[in-house]
Amino acid sequence: MLNRLPNILTFSRVVAIPVVVCLLLFVDDPAGSWLAFSAYTYACVTDFFDGYLARAWHQQSAFGRFLDPIADKLLVAAVLLVLVGVDRISGITVLPAAVILCREILVSGLREFLAEVRVGMPVSTLAKWKTTLQMLALGFLLVGPNGPMFGPVSTSEIGIYGLWAAAVLTLVTGFDYLVLGLRQINKADEEAERASGTSPETGS
Repeated sequence: MLNRLPNILTFSRVVAIPVVVCLLLFVDDPAGSWLAFSAYTYACVTDFFDGYLARAWHQQSAFGRFLDPIADKLLVAAVLLVLVGVDRISGITVLPAAVILCREILVSGLREFLAEVRVGMPVSTLAKWKTTLQMLALGFLLVGPNGPMFGPVSTSEIGIYGLWAAAVLTLVTGFDYLVLGLRQINKADEEAERASGTSPETGS
């Protein structure tokens, strides 16, 4: 499993998660925020290279397909929670964070069900844009008040705006995935009813 570089990169992304959290919580600023940002950036970079190398070197594996989406969701969830814990995300801004977190749980459940009925859930282009925007927003928020000003806008403000924008895209892409999932759920129920000789209309 861990004798291939793509899988090693994916696993290292999981290892980077507690590093990001501990650096932000236990190392004084500004060093703590910048070190946490560096570990987070490493995790984001490996998210691209593990899949790219697996395809380029024909080293795709069941372990990689299993761990890669889990690593992504663990990273997002952990960073969102620690940002709330250190008040980088607070007040009404908790709302987009909750939307993003709930969507990750929803998609995980749908993927698990669709895997059982052997139906794939392809990642849409809009979902890829959502992921990119989300990664950038969380990076800005990890740096927070220790970052530079971009004209009249601070690093934290860019992160917050980006989080709201990612939440909007999250709702759109999450709805698309939900429609696909519900369609397959209805199809599975109908097939099960036909197999048992029960009519969905009459119940007999």
